[in-house]
Amino acid sequence: MNGMNQVILEGNIVRVPVAKETPRGTRLCTLPIAVNRIYKDKTGNDVDEVSYYDIEAWGEKLSSIIEKCGFKGRGVRIVGRLKQNRWKTTDGKTMSKIVVIAEHVDFKPQFRKKNDGEAENQPTEAIPLDEGLECAEDYENLAEAAAGIRAEQEAGETVF
Repeated sequence: MNGMNQVILEGNIVRVPVAKETPRGTRLCTLPIAVNRIYKDKTGNDVDEVSYYDIEAWGEKLSSIIEKCGFKGRGVRIVGRLKQNRWKTTDGKTMSKIVVIAEHVDFKPQFRKKNDGEAENQPTEAIPLDEGLECAEDYENLAEAAAGIRAEQEAGETVF
C-alpha cells in the first residue's frame, strides 16, 4: 500500500517554464514557483516569508499547457506529490533534492485595463486576459492529463 503523498501549493511562477524531452522521448516541463506567507512576529510586525519550489510536469498534454499558458509572474495552483532525487557527486558525497511532481495545474486569471477612449477620471473595467486565448480551452484537459500520468506511474509504465 502506498503512503499518502500529496501537496497543494499556490504561488507565482518565478521564471519562464522550460520544456524539454528526455532521452526516452518523454516530455518534461519545469518551472519554479514562489509561495508567500505573511505572519506577525512577537512584536506585532508583519514578516513576509517566501519559499521557492521546483515543479516538474511530465507528459505531453500537461507540459505543453504549462509551456503555453505559464509565464513569469503568473499565479498558479499546483496539486501534486513530493519526490526526492538522490545522486552522488564526483567526490562521493550523497546529495538530494525534493521536487514537486505536478498532477494538476490551475492558472489564476490575468487582468488588464479596458482602454477604449474612456476619460482618465473614469474607472476602468477589468477584463480577463485569458478570454479567447487557446490555453483557456486546454484547462479542461488538465485533469484528464494528470489522471493519465498518475495511471502510468502507478502501473510502472512511465520511465524517467
